[in-house]
Amino acid sequence: MTDHAFETIMTQPNPCTAPSPSALVAALQREARAAGFDAIGIAPADAFGRTQAGARLDAFLARGRHGDMSWMAETAARRRDPRTLWPEVRSIVMLAMNYGPERDPLGDIVPDPLGRGAGPVGHGAISCYARGKDYHAIIKRRLKRVAGWLHRETGRAVKVFVDTAPVMEKPLAALAGLGWQGKHTNLVSRTHGSWLFLGAIFSAHPLPASAPFGRERCGTCRACLDICPTRAFPAPWQLDARRCISYLTIEHKGHIARALRPAMGNRIFGCDDCLAVCPWNKFARRARDVRLHAREATDRPRLEALLGLDEAGFRARFQGTPVKRAGRDRFLRNVLIAAGNSGERALLPAIRAHLGDASPLVRAMAVWALGRIGTRDEIEAGAAWWLAQEQDAAVREEWRLAREDAARKEADGP
Repeated sequence: MTDHAFETIMTQPNPCTAPSPSALVAALQREARAAGFDAIGIAPADAFGRTQAGARLDAFLARGRHGDMSWMAETAARRRDPRTLWPEVRSIVMLAMNYGPERDPLGDIVPDPLGRGAGPVGHGAISCYARGKDYHAIIKRRLKRVAGWLHRETGRAVKVFVDTAPVMEKPLAALAGLGWQGKHTNLVSRTHGSWLFLGAIFSAHPLPASAPFGRERCGTCRACLDICPTRAFPAPWQLDARRCISYLTIEHKGHIARALRPAMGNRIFGCDDCLAVCPWNKFARRARDVRLHAREATDRPRLEALLGLDEAGFRARFQGTPVKRAGRDRFLRNVLIAAGNSGERALLPAIRAHLGDASPLVRAMAVWALGRIGTRDEIEAGAAWWLAQEQDAAVREEWRLAREDAARKEADGP
């Protein structure tokens, strides 16, 4: 996610007298649950250095596995130690909110080259977390409520974070006893499975720490690693974001490698495969907050309708959802890849309409999709019209490869 400055809540001291540590924690837990959080724990600010999180981050960055998320490298020092981010912090309150889906998200995936999924052909799959209202606003409002209460009780400054600052939420959540990091690197809870949004409150007050979760409970299971369609996990507890569909469809700003496009199937914003397959999800429940439930605009949307979106239409359809942050051009890049993977010739008119799009990112994927679905004659006809006026090198290369592939397929025969 894009890195932004954190926010301070009520930094002016309050001359109140704080209750006993145990009473304060018990009251804090009640306040957090009243605010709508499903789990809460406390990590000491100085314990992070005793975990492997910093070493894993360094290895991740050294191998370039963060892709073009340059902000991760730029803020690495602050990620390694919360005290570098805010020297006054003495304890970190980690809070979690369940966003469990109403159905198995793997059922939205159209059968891909690996033979998984049974979703409806001609429809796109959007990650569960992005189907409802943008979680940042929901969680931040609730965090502020709990943080304000904590400030009033202790008279100490607090800061809130919701996936918008250099905070390593998952290792901190494990330190706070909320769960453990699975082999897919995401947090896993025995109560909520893989479906948890995380938020943090940094407090200048030294709160008693919760017991860390301890050893991971993945055992010999490797379902999350084996299901990944793009093989984004080089090893357990290691992620190469450059191959991750969530990164490719949301964070990556450029063209997606040709070798990875077929495995993306109909996933147009994010991917839930490694989360959804986790056996611990048998304990998961649907999100309590209805604002996190899927909307009509994000629930198995038809590719044909999405291909018709201009800038205004895109903004109107996805207003208030996480999908909007991808922008129209990147989103249409993803939709065109899904269209090409669909095999649906009925989508050809909508695909051809983007061969002259203002964005070379969109044009390139329109050529690729045409090459996947169209006949050699249709590809040659498109090239005859558009290639002569195409100035972008990447788009011209897509035309060349599409024509070569079509000629090869024709030569090979049925």
